[in-house]
Amino acid sequence: MQNAKVKMQRGRCNRWGLYCLPFALCLVHYSAVSAQQLLDRVLARIGTEAITQTDVQAPLEFGLIDAGSATDPAAVQLAIDRQLTLNEVARFPPSEPPGNEVEQQLATMKARVGDRLDAVMQATGLDENRVRGLARDTLRIRSYVQQRFGIKAQVGEDEARKYFDEHRDEFTRNGKPLTFEEAPPDAPQRAPAVRIQSAIAQWLEDLRGRSAVVLVMSASPATPPPAPRAD
Repeated sequence: MQNAKVKMQRGRCNRWGLYCLPFALCLVHYSAVSAQQLLDRVLARIGTEAITQTDVQAPLEFGLIDAGSATDPAAVQLAIDRQLTLNEVARFPPSEPPGNEVEQQLATMKARVGDRLDAVMQATGLDENRVRGLARDTLRIRSYVQQRFGIKAQVGEDEARKYFDEHRDEFTRNGKPLTFEEAPPDAPQRAPAVRIQSAIAQWLEDLRGRSAVVLVMSASPATPPPAPRAD
């Protein structure tokens, strides 16, 4: 009789353990997810869209934004600008970048981190497909900016001479100033480059003004970062 009671109690314990197991696994899963979310802290928001530390660190590591660290206010702002631009790209999408160009961009990004690739991917939680997505987004941004601002537009001689006259200190050889005719062949293209960079900077400022951008976690305010390069 006593053995029967022991068996019954053990059966109840086993059944109770089976009932509790899924709940326990849920708790473990929740704890792991919570820990991951705590590590990937939110640095800013664009409306309801979160910009996390990973959103800053990943493009920083792969050379898609240029700043000191993932918590640098300049890095956060550049990540915000990148996302604002991607939002515009989604509204007016350019042609899809060819697969070979995506792979080339991906190879360039991987070459930048070199032997640290596995460590960077582990630290950011990115897999191969998400890194490839960063490469694709970078090409889409580049194509959109080129189309919008006419990167390949040529400059006239009058504008080139005006730029030359206003920036004579840029055109010297062995410490001696050059004439316009002696300036390097690429000199005339510096004028539209400056003009385009100025236009991009103003466009980004307008995007920020139209968007509900809120910095959640940031260091002390810094000088606004330069506009993204259009090349």
